[in-house]
Amino acid sequence: MAAERLVVVGGDAAGMSAASQARRLKGPDAMSIIAFERGDFTSYSACGIPYWVSGDVEGPDALVARTPEEHRARSIDLRTRTEVTEIDVAGHRVRALDRDSGETYWTGYDKLVIATGARPVRPDLPGIDAPGVHGVQTLGDGQALLESLERAPGRRAVVVGAGYIGVEMAEAMLKRGFEVTVLNRGAQPMATLDPDMGQLVHEAMDGLGITTVNGAEVTRIDTGDDGRVTGVVTEEGTYPADVVVLGIGVEPETGLAREAGLPLGPHGGLLTDLSMRVVGQDGIWAGGDCVEVLDLVAGRTRHIALGTHANKHGQIIGSNVGGGYGTFPGVVGTAVSKVCDLEIARTGLREKDARAVGLRYVTATIESTGRAGYYPGAKPMTVKMLAEFRTGRLLGVQIVGREGAAKRVDVAAVALTAGMTVEAMTALDLGYAPPFSPVWDPVLVAARKAVSAVRAAGS
Repeated sequence: MAAERLVVVGGDAAGMSAASQARRLKGPDAMSIIAFERGDFTSYSACGIPYWVSGDVEGPDALVARTPEEHRARSIDLRTRTEVTEIDVAGHRVRALDRDSGETYWTGYDKLVIATGARPVRPDLPGIDAPGVHGVQTLGDGQALLESLERAPGRRAVVVGAGYIGVEMAEAMLKRGFEVTVLNRGAQPMATLDPDMGQLVHEAMDGLGITTVNGAEVTRIDTGDDGRVTGVVTEEGTYPADVVVLGIGVEPETGLAREAGLPLGPHGGLLTDLSMRVVGQDGIWAGGDCVEVLDLVAGRTRHIALGTHANKHGQIIGSNVGGGYGTFPGVVGTAVSKVCDLEIARTGLREKDARAVGLRYVTATIESTGRAGYYPGAKPMTVKMLAEFRTGRLLGVQIVGREGAAKRVDVAAVALTAGMTVEAMTALDLGYAPPFSPVWDPVLVAARKAVSAVRAAGS
């Protein structure tokens, strides 16, 4: 009896986690595994690229969890620099292109895993493809940016976009000795926060020497006689640039899935069930940045590109295709970032998210410190909490502060997953000692204030 064949499209977190887990459960005689990766690297941390560019960590090897050779040593037929160009669902096969030789060929499958990731948003603007303009999604992108920085004729960097990648790359450019301007089309940086919390980020970035321009709509990229970027043009003016980094965000890489007729959600990501099986398909699974996931607070699907989710998806898919069982119930939307010493965190819903799903809510914002106020090194932090009107169910938390601020959001993430009310949160038995927290942890202070807001709104 021939071995069952698993084909994996995409060689990063979700794809290779799925392949590795399936191999643990199924020996090479029971299942053959072929994985296609269009780039040179596998199983790497894209989240670490800004810190490689800044010089905080070495790379690219330090960012690779498992090399192609290590995967192959585990009886996985991993084919790098090979791009899948078509999925034939009816024929149970994929067409692949060897990018070095130009050869194309079909490979059949019994089970298929789609882990094609996400692609950086790259607006269709004049000059957007000029030398010196960089997206940052893969290790190859990071290497190209570093080489561009070495060749830059001056020390002026413009970052387009002020989300997670934008602020992290702004820090990286600053550490590289560049004069940094961030162009943000929104009202405040970090659109994943409410504007009042984004204002705190803006003020901190200004204090670090990063110029942030809000409401800036980029219209074109200017270039010199040699074709290299010289400036970024907005409706209000031109910002000189020797290098430009695009940090506008990402979108699901689902062109293959769309052409194959597989179901996509409102954000363009593949739709799966709890087992990560593509909806309506018995032998096809999908995971990582190319899928939409259920928001447990809002009750709707959303697209969140994070390595934490991708690795979990891969483990679950690998278990299911390998004869085990696992499910991925959803997310609450937790994320953390930093720009220099400023820590930024959020989980759950923003105010506009709550309004979009028809939830009535109250808010509470407090200022506190990460340690007892009298303990040396105590730094300020601001915590904003959203709670449902009348019921007091926790809906979301945002935190901006210095050392010790960001990871406090994990307490709120657990509370959201458990469906806790803000009143129940006030009784949480959190760790206390002056070097780590005030007697009342900032998250609990915010919960107490939210309780008062819920009561006042319901009276």
